[in-house]
Amino acid sequence: MGKHLDPATQGLLLADIKNGMRVAEASARHGVHAKTAYALLRRNSDNTGTSALEVARLRRENAELKEIIGLLTLEKKRGEKNRGGA
Repeated sequence: MGKHLDPATQGLLLADIKNGMRVAEASARHGVHAKTAYALLRRNSDNTGTSALEVARLRRENAELKEIIGLLTLEKKRGEKNRGGA
């Protein structure tokens, strides 16, 4: 039989996942099996059906897209400077 996961640990685990940490990493950090984390995520999905895991995935994707946009903007500005100075 599995051990009981106290509410404080559950909250920390869910917070880590919601903040973008991968489930495997968060599970290892808090000493729980990944299946337990996924079950906890399913139980804590909001009433729209969006799970914390989906929210975390979208946050990671959003951060990656912002980084790409920043790099492209920087390259564009460098290109404009090079053309203007030549």
